[in-house]
Amino acid sequence: MPVSFKATLMLLGLLAGATACNAREGAGVAVPSPVVDEAKATAPGKETAVIAGGCFWGIQAVFQHVKGVVSATSGYSGGSKQNAEYETVSTGETGHAESVQIVYDPSQISYGELLRVFFSVAHDPTQLNRQGPDSGTQYRSVIFYGSDEQKKIAEAYIAQLDQGKVFSRPIVTQVAPLKAFYPAEAYHQNYAANHPDNPYIAFNDAPKVEHLRKEFPALYTGK
Repeated sequence: MPVSFKATLMLLGLLAGATACNAREGAGVAVPSPVVDEAKATAPGKETAVIAGGCFWGIQAVFQHVKGVVSATSGYSGGSKQNAEYETVSTGETGHAESVQIVYDPSQISYGELLRVFFSVAHDPTQLNRQGPDSGTQYRSVIFYGSDEQKKIAEAYIAQLDQGKVFSRPIVTQVAPLKAFYPAEAYHQNYAANHPDNPYIAFNDAPKVEHLRKEFPALYTGK
């Protein structure tokens, strides 16, 4: 949906007495560390993870503040290159999900630890095809795996969380192969940092970063 419409939705939510952060049942849920995870690398390097969980502004903002993350880029995954542009993806008919590509140093943070942040503070994994005020398949929860190891870790972690009844409802996060990642338009990059006073950011995304700071102080970086 257009940026201005998102801001309008948030203002309407305020007038109705409800904000997007209140709509997220899973907001700030502390989840255990994954039992199945990759070992920390012994030397600095770069690995890539791609995840989706609602509007990419908030997901990008969270991971830009995670220690060991080299970069976080908003974009699209799940559809084709031909329809990887915002206005088309916003129709919900392209197969794309608003996604974030995370480049991280595996000597500082593991793939499983990234997923722990994803499930804890970045989004509500029990909401099907929606997050807060945003609805549609483009806002679905997905882990796009780039290797068999990432697939194994993601599937084992979801099973662990469901079996442990960490959330009051079943996790609906999909685990799907990463076919491609297409960076979003320039105006979407670093949107939360560049527009902190936007009502949508203030009431939907800023609380996610604050939850990260409070729940994962060892992982939080104020960069």
